[in-house]
Amino acid sequence: MPLPFLTAEWRNLLMLNYLVEPGLLEPFVPMGTELDAWRGRTYVSLVGFLFADTRVLGVPIPGHRTFEEVNLRFYVRREAAGELRRGVTFIRELVPRAAIAAVARAAYNEPYLSLPMRHSTGEPGVSGAPGSVHYEWKLASGWSGMRGTPGGAGVVPPTGSEESFITEHYWGYTRQRDGGTVEYRVDHPRWTTWQLDASEVTGNAATLYGAAFADVIARGPTSAFLARGSRVTVFAPARVEGRIQR
Repeated sequence: MPLPFLTAEWRNLLMLNYLVEPGLLEPFVPMGTELDAWRGRTYVSLVGFLFADTRVLGVPIPGHRTFEEVNLRFYVRREAAGELRRGVTFIRELVPRAAIAAVARAAYNEPYLSLPMRHSTGEPGVSGAPGSVHYEWKLASGWSGMRGTPGGAGVVPPTGSEESFITEHYWGYTRQRDGGTVEYRVDHPRWTTWQLDASEVTGNAATLYGAAFADVIARGPTSAFLARGSRVTVFAPARVEGRIQR
């Protein structure tokens, strides 16, 4: 079994989810996987969160333990070893440290990009959620960002719900330079979530994601919520067996 590669706390996951046509995502599906859907609906998600107490192979790296990440991801699955493995794959991942991006590209071939980033959270309310959550990244044109305002009570999503589908994909899949695929497991407990009373994405999304995904984001999310997060273990990648299409 692969060994743990990275451990960290993932905190305050801001999740904006967009309903899309499968054809938009098909060119990005890694070999050996297929699109996953919830009740026949295909989603792409813009997710911002905070890494804290980050350790690689059990070792904390000075200056690289706490940082933001924002990613654009969608959902895939594959059958292996008699189980259905539900996972995510990424269009783009943003972090503020060049060394983090370099390690992720080298180890997983993940589509990481390093940009100046910052975040802020409002004081927690009676529900236990922050009053607001804001993640920002800086392009040549200036600061862009995503923000959300949680409302209502926090709940652990019931099995079969949309929130459960979005948060409970425990595998990652990444296309490799030769056309193959690696997979890696991500372990964490189920998360408490809060619906968002309001959400917003600002800035030029086309610069990072292309015009088609920028149009999707401009329409506004189909659903939006905040997940509390938890301690997370990311395991070392393993090659998915199968024929590479040339």
